[in-house]
Amino acid sequence: MVSKFENLPEMKPCYAKKYLPKLPAPITVRIKFRKIGSAQYISHLDFQKSIHRIVARAGIPTWYTQGFNPHAKIAFGLPLSVGAQSECEYMDIRIDREISCEKIKEQLNAELTDELRVLDVYLQTTKFCEIKYAAYEIKLKCEGLSKSLAEKAEQLFEVSPLIMKKRSKSGEKEIDIIPFIKSISASYSEDDGIMSMSAILSANDSDYLNPEYLITAMRDRFSLLSGDPTKEWYSITRVRILREDMEDFR
Repeated sequence: MVSKFENLPEMKPCYAKKYLPKLPAPITVRIKFRKIGSAQYISHLDFQKSIHRIVARAGIPTWYTQGFNPHAKIAFGLPLSVGAQSECEYMDIRIDREISCEKIKEQLNAELTDELRVLDVYLQTTKFCEIKYAAYEIKLKCEGLSKSLAEKAEQLFEVSPLIMKKRSKSGEKEIDIIPFIKSISASYSEDDGIMSMSAILSANDSDYLNPEYLITAMRDRFSLLSGDPTKEWYSITRVRILREDMEDFR
């Protein structure tokens, strides 16, 4: 019997994985990936369902829970809102057979597109609960933008209170979002008429701030994005996930 997947070039990964040697005990690998372009419109729940199918089709030797309803042990990091892109998404997969991190990356990317792409695979050494902040790049293109307005936007997010309605599982409530903003800066380019913002926002379970609240605040205070929707737009991209010490999460 052939014991190495690398010696089975004609066999699909989903069938060949059973020939991989079993590990003494399951281990967890962390997968960093991007979610950009049209992939930004996939909801977190639909994305979770899709990933389970993609992992199975890619032949990743996933460890399954025991019991009457076995399921693959896959955990996701910080959820991403619909309409936001990311260059730093994370998920953990528990595996029970010998396979290299590079092979996992290769097999998953064979089932993915350029807009949904695995960037790195490595052994898990930290927990998702260590995530404290997320850094975002926000761009706006609409009427009324200027260097002066960019300065006003910075001031808006520096002075407390900035009361907004925040949705939660228990309902809607008014909160001051300023304590959830670690830092923010804004600039305006006269060349392309785009205002760019860099923001670091709270991102742990109890203090998560959706970057959409920044857009909503500027729309309400400065009457932005109220013109022709075919010509005006904004984009949100998560570029880094950080620990409490402001070091990159891995």
